[in-house]
Amino acid sequence: MEYTPQQVAEWMVETIRFKGNLYQTEAIAYVREHFGEEFVYVNENGNASLEKEVKKAFRKLHKGRIAWDRDGFLWAWT
Repeated sequence: MEYTPQQVAEWMVETIRFKGNLYQTEAIAYVREHFGEEFVYVNENGNASLEKEVKKAFRKLHKGRIAWDRDGFLWAWT
């Protein structure tokens, strides 16, 4: 099955809504396993990150209700 960045973003929002937060490492592992490697890339710092179109769709979906905690490397419901 082919997935879209929108579907990945929807999973992220629903997970955060249900759990309250989502660690980046959890998100990367889940996305790789369930949606595919094409939604993950290695950034300039050598760290795995979500593809830009996923992040764009994610921001549109949550409309500011989810915040990134850079110290904890997680997203959390605000």
